[in-house]
Amino acid sequence: MTLTKLDAIEINPKQPANASVIWLHGLGASAEDFLPIVPQLNLPDDHAMRFVFPNAPIQPVTLNGGFPMPAWYDIYGLAGDVRQDEAGIRRTEGLVQALIDNEQQRGIKAERIILAGFSQGGAMALHTGLRYPKKLGGIIALSTYLPLADMVANELHPANKDLPILMIHGTYDAVVLPEWAELSRNALQKLDYKIQWQTYEMAHSVCQEELVDIVNWLQKILLF
Repeated sequence: MTLTKLDAIEINPKQPANASVIWLHGLGASAEDFLPIVPQLNLPDDHAMRFVFPNAPIQPVTLNGGFPMPAWYDIYGLAGDVRQDEAGIRRTEGLVQALIDNEQQRGIKAERIILAGFSQGGAMALHTGLRYPKKLGGIIALSTYLPLADMVANELHPANKDLPILMIHGTYDAVVLPEWAELSRNALQKLDYKIQWQTYEMAHSVCQEELVDIVNWLQKILLF
């Protein structure tokens, strides 16, 4: 599969944007799934954040019997030790990097660009953000894990060696098990990343309380 650009839906602020949040959806979902998040964040009327919601390409997913669906990379199984689709992850890394580059071309400084994602989208946010060659604002990783974790130490870019990361997970998550997320958090902390960690009594989903966490974290990072 060859793809050079992702299509995306944007929500722009009332005034010229000075920050961007690139938000990646989960497996089998679409950009539209997280559009309702923006009004639910209850941001101040004078905020200047652009939200970019890209669509994952359609591709066969092994876990789903090979049925084509929106996916950032293939999933071979849910067991923690199953092999990962490294080629697919790296292919999508390039596509997400292109989104970051595009925001800079539109006048947004790299350090005011946030990568956010849920589940598989969160995995791509972590993977890409740690390797991006310019300092970013931070990463929001929801109900997710760190892919290719054993390669991060050798591949992280010094520009993002102290990238702030918000990780939120459900204690009843049966898709991305809480222990996988905890292992990912621990691996990042061992590499000296600043992790703000929060759990809620929820399944593989998003709750109102974490929206408050996200706004507070964004306010701290972007100072709006």
